Amino acid sequence: MYTPANGVANGTKSRSMNGKTNLRFNGSLWCNLDIALRNIDQLYSQSVETLGLTVIEWYILRALYEQDGQHASELARAVGRAATSFTPILDKLQHKDLIQRRPDPADRRAVRIYLTDKAQEYRDRVKETSEQIERTISDMIAKNDYTTFQLVLAQLQEMSPGAPER
Repeated sequence: MYTPANGVANGTKSRSMNGKTNLRFNGSLWCNLDIALRNIDQLYSQSVETLGLTVIEWYILRALYEQDGQHASELARAVGRAATSFTPILDKLQHKDLIQRRPDPADRRAVRIYLTDKAQEYRDRVKETSEQIERTISDMIAKNDYTTFQLVLAQLQEMSPGAPER
């Protein structure tokens, strides 16, 4: 496990003593991002498990706390999921009495997702968990590097399949 004090992530140093980055698989961006995502996903899973939620359910609640009453398709995009595979996740949240589906009065074919009173009770705990995880991750990285990391993440999130190459 990584700790800022030892600079070790899963038993391997993230930087060599000369400051060069030691990436796996000959520096493959995709492989290294995938490994990092899995490590962070485990951190989130452990934290949100105490709330009785999965990571994706937790993301959905966070998105709805920011804007309640989103269309299901908008919500799927907001949490990085395909709308076609989103229904079972919403079914589980509805079964836990955390969301309600309501028809959109402006478009009978569309459904809007709303938080229940029970979900509102989770709001502070979800926020606290989020802040704790963010602190853990940001404490691992120097402030200037963390700011750059956030900018790079934002750019990567804006990528779309089939986008023209530069």
